Amino acid sequence: MDIEFEEYAFATPFYALSVTLRDQVLRAPLGLEFKLADLQEEWKDIHLGAFVDDQLCACLVLCKVDEHTIKMRQVAVHDDMQGRGIGSKLVLYAEQVAKDRNYKAIILNARDTAVNFYKSLNYTSVGKPFTEVGIPHLKMKKAI
Repeated sequence: MDIEFEEYAFATPFYALSVTLRDQVLRAPLGLEFKLADLQEEWKDIHLGAFVDDQLCACLVLCKVDEHTIKMRQVAVHDDMQGRGIGSKLVLYAEQVAKDRNYKAIILNARDTAVNFYKSLNYTSVGKPFTEVGIPHLKMKKAI
């Protein structure tokens, strides 16, 4: 399986596909919907996707925190493509993109079901568990 990684801009066809994928994987199962105001803030973020056979199968968003730190959020892998290593490869690609832009650390808020996934990629927990969008999360960090 050949996986291609690509950065795409806000308000492009790939961006629209990523919003649909994030909604299907992350929001709809919790009974949540994207608000226009939330999406409008994403114009300044870095949008990355993984493509198999020219189809978007995974995506994530990187948001600048400060000149040294970037936050990874909204990591989503299509249900049919989970368990194939695509998410891990996309996260590693995102780390390289961040490093190439001179960031020194990535932070994220991991759902409790994803904590072990991020630990396997050498992220460490920071602080105590908390609730976000109605489910347990843990803040995690990795120096890059």
